Amino acid sequence: MSAFGRVRSRPIFLLFLLLSLPQPTAAQDAPPRFGVIESTENPRLASQLGAGWTRIRFQWAEVQPTSPRQWQPRISDEQLAVELTAGREVVGLLIGIPDWARDDHRLPRGLYAAPDDSVNLWANFVREASSRYAGRIDRWIIWNEPDISDPTTPGHTWDGTVEDFYQLQKVAYQVIKETNPAAQVHLAAFTHFWDPTYFGRYLDLVLADPTAAAHNDYFDVATAHLYFQPNSIYDILQSFRADMSQRGLNKPIWLVETNAPPLDDPSWRVPNWTLSVRQNEQAAFVPQALASALAAGAERVALYKLQDTEDDRAANPEPFGLVRLDGSRRPAFTTTQVALRYFANVQGVERERWNEVGQIRLDQGEFTTTVLFARLPAPQRARVVATSETAVLASMWGDRYTIRASNGFFNIDLQAAICTQPIGDYCMIGGTVLYLVQSVNGDEPPPQPPLPVAPTASTQTPEATATLLPIPTASPTPTATPTITPSPTATATPTATTTPTVTPTLVPPPTATNTPVASPVGNVVETAVINPSPTTPTRWLLAGGGLLILGGLWFRRKR
Repeated sequence: MSAFGRVRSRPIFLLFLLLSLPQPTAAQDAPPRFGVIESTENPRLASQLGAGWTRIRFQWAEVQPTSPRQWQPRISDEQLAVELTAGREVVGLLIGIPDWARDDHRLPRGLYAAPDDSVNLWANFVREASSRYAGRIDRWIIWNEPDISDPTTPGHTWDGTVEDFYQLQKVAYQVIKETNPAAQVHLAAFTHFWDPTYFGRYLDLVLADPTAAAHNDYFDVATAHLYFQPNSIYDILQSFRADMSQRGLNKPIWLVETNAPPLDDPSWRVPNWTLSVRQNEQAAFVPQALASALAAGAERVALYKLQDTEDDRAANPEPFGLVRLDGSRRPAFTTTQVALRYFANVQGVERERWNEVGQIRLDQGEFTTTVLFARLPAPQRARVVATSETAVLASMWGDRYTIRASNGFFNIDLQAAICTQPIGDYCMIGGTVLYLVQSVNGDEPPPQPPLPVAPTASTQTPEATATLLPIPTASPTPTATPTITPSPTATATPTATTTPTVTPTLVPPPTATNTPVASPVGNVVETAVINPSPTTPTRWLLAGGGLLILGGLWFRRKR
């Protein structure tokens, strides 16, 4: 037994812990902060996941394909009722133009007419959707990624100018507020990488419009879609917030889509992948992305998406689902379950360290959870100030230990990142995530919710086994300028098994020492800034090398 050891808790405390653990079954107990897109594909697993909200797309050309007298959405009233009964808030996405409603410029006919004029066909469609679902859907996102301007790109959805899009948003906002005053209206999600100035130019139109102030600037919430790299998620969300702040606008921002789809799933091999991600890296990405988004000020975050569908194979090169087509789970499903429970009731977030180690503190009232992971393909050590003598240390797979501080600190050894995709000097996705949970007033560590029982998969499609390497107890030698040299032998490809659920190998508890932190850089609390982080000098490689390509491969789901 190491000096860090496992602490034998008091019997009374153990009894209290067991009695106070929440039951992990229904989404209605989950905070609405975290969601999953297209939960209607498998509502039962969405509830098992712990998702508090979802998004449903209303493609105008599908809902009213040949006439405004039609109404045939892809979701039925019965499906919507299932979502609401499960406790998930439903956010609607309005997008698309049927051919019968287009003008000569490929915009909705009558777009610049008054919202209450029947010749404004976009207003008519929005009014029907808002009034039909009022009380069931009270949040609406208007369009999707209009900043993709190249009409030859499959992800292109908007043929107008930024001025035309502002008019589209204005009309939708006024109509929705008229038909459902309680509703919240979101801006479309912007990719940023296609046109980094689009959001700012849009906001300038808002400020130049003398009618905007009386209508809350014609939007209640800003929206973003960001994939693959936790570092860019933080930087770009900070940039969006700065764009609004510089113009005197104080609106919440949601990260409505994020993920890092894997290339090595046995059920969906990806020969022509966009960026190299293994299943266990996708599993690590989820908590890293959630923590980074919250640290950057995101009010809500959702993963795209819950489950693969048959249409996805034609629409997407990589599998985005946390659940496979046959209902079996990828490793990221488990790490999402665990993350949503350790991220519950967050009141404040600080990114304390971002160099060789990612260290993000979640303030949760009487206790804190520090999210820890290595950002290099070598073991690292994190040093966290102790606010109590003991703490809970948990892995992203859900196994937990009670540990004891040494001389006022918890020294936590972190596994090397798999690092199949370097970005500049760092790994695009960090290593296995650990959660350090401690009381802020010196009390016993708080009880943590258990991992939900995994349901039986619908078939025996092999699942990846999340194999965790033992954490070294020795401190790594720090390097002044970390450099990544990828090697095929350094890639930890998950091993396929016939087990329908992930069975990770438990990580042995780290050894407590008083060894100084491996990094020469001390803990620094970061505040919101617009400039790119100095630790990521080449983050724009991701734009040219990945997301621009990826943005053009989602034609089916975005049109």
